[in-house]
Amino acid sequence: MILLAIGCSYKTTPVEIRERLAFKDEQLSRAHTELSVGFDCEVVILSTCNRVELYAGCVLDAEDYGATQEGEASPRRSLDAEAIAEFFADFHHLPLASIRPYLYVHRQAEAVHHLFRVAAGLDSMIVGEGQIAGQVKRAYEHAVCDHSVGPLLHALFRHARRVARRVRTETGIAQGHVSVSSAAVDYVKQVFDHFDDKTILVIGAGKMGELTLKHLRQLKPRHIWVTNRSLEKAEAVAKDCGGEAMPWQRLDELLVRADIVLSTTGAPEPIMTRPRYEQIVARRTGGPLVILDIAVPRDFDPCIHDGDRTCLFNIDDLKRIREATLADRLKHVEPAEAIVHQETKAFLKDWARRRHGPVIARLTQDFESKRREIVQELLRKLNGRLTDADRRHIEGAFRLLLNRLLHGPITALTEETHSEGRHTLLDALRKLFHLYE
Repeated sequence: MILLAIGCSYKTTPVEIRERLAFKDEQLSRAHTELSVGFDCEVVILSTCNRVELYAGCVLDAEDYGATQEGEASPRRSLDAEAIAEFFADFHHLPLASIRPYLYVHRQAEAVHHLFRVAAGLDSMIVGEGQIAGQVKRAYEHAVCDHSVGPLLHALFRHARRVARRVRTETGIAQGHVSVSSAAVDYVKQVFDHFDDKTILVIGAGKMGELTLKHLRQLKPRHIWVTNRSLEKAEAVAKDCGGEAMPWQRLDELLVRADIVLSTTGAPEPIMTRPRYEQIVARRTGGPLVILDIAVPRDFDPCIHDGDRTCLFNIDDLKRIREATLADRLKHVEPAEAIVHQETKAFLKDWARRRHGPVIARLTQDFESKRREIVQELLRKLNGRLTDADRRHIEGAFRLLLNRLLHGPITALTEETHSEGRHTLLDALRKLFHLYE
């Protein structure tokens, strides 16, 4: 097995470089084809906003090796990290010198371990985020459609999905939301236990408001009202969220009747002062009002928060909730890393077993055949002098000897990780015991 993972991520590479190295959807098929044909290998390309990684591998049998003049093994066609770096540069029309310092390379077991960490969200900007697992899955499926995946990467990427599921279900690393918008919704759920009779009032039409509203819609409230100084903008937001546009002049009346307020106007000064709000709250007859003021500068005077009838959260409050969630996730990194380490060993062992199975079977069969010949010859010579129990003891003793002799080589073979460009135990066993025929 030869396996390489080469790429860049947010950790080491500025966004302007990542953008230039990214593969658009319409480019992936051509890239998969050029790599798989040019290097005679299997290929999967993972391209997201935070990372661009290329996984390339091939399965090498003994016949793929030839002897160099120095007597060392050399693959018929090896995967070379520098050549793949040149591919990155050529494909995107960039000078190699401008991108090479940013590219990292993982080989063999390190490449397996790296992919499993990526799929589990351990290498993400936001630890434990679940989006990357879906991105890894889509990258693999795209490569499958492009016919650039073979037995090695089929096994590797399917195993990566299993690792992601284990980490997500067996640790708390994915618990809690870590975006401002989802943190806002988490807080609203702590105040209200049902939403089918609730009214959400959206004030403004900012981008952050749209993201938060997307989460709030999943609560399935009774009404969503949208108001904005520009009625046209209010109508556009209301259309997208299935809500109803309301005139800006009715803002006070809407606040009297609303249960949840999402405010994101971008106004230079607060739109709701304390004196004005006191007149509004005096007219309210329902339950508490939750105000999510995610505007910068703030839309609501912070003094209106009383923690009882009015619960006001601004962008800094929500960011603190987000940071607390992230801190809690970090407690689960160690057990998640342990799962990744365990699964890396399991994959390598399973892959070795599958690749070496035929040789192990042939070796076992050859030794078993020789054992039978020797035992049968011995029993013929001792014919008439042995009881049935003696025969069973002799058979068992030779079988035990055979198992003990083969245990060491077979265990070493199944645990070996192939290193590119070197003789392996598999090669040695084939040569020592003439297992090529």
